[in-house]
Amino acid sequence: MDSRLTSVHVLVIEDDRDVSALLKRHLSGLGCRVTVADTGEEGLDLAFADPPDMAIIDVLLPGIDGREVIRRLRSDRRTRHCHLVVSSVLDPEDLVGLATDELLAKPFRQAAVARLLASYRRSG
Repeated sequence: MDSRLTSVHVLVIEDDRDVSALLKRHLSGLGCRVTVADTGEEGLDLAFADPPDMAIIDVLLPGIDGREVIRRLRSDRRTRHCHLVVSSVLDPEDLVGLATDELLAKPFRQAAVARLLASYRRSG
């Protein structure tokens, strides 16, 4: 069954627990199934074990950073088609070249998260 017609599985890879809790609350409130990882390594493990429909990835992660997480997700057959969203405080110009579908600029509001989900649903 098409996940766009049921609950969207979103993986949040974010080392700031306040930010990940806020994203989880917003996305859960919109009917999403949300999985959270604190590190790039954990996020990759979770993504490969249970590929999400969408992943929201902080660029500035300790260890394997968001850029490498994005590269690995795009290059793996299990996650190649996942809708990737980069989340960052960096200027958009600093994120040029990332193979992502969208940007979620920090700080964000609930409306921005709702727009991401609506954009994902329209893209299907």
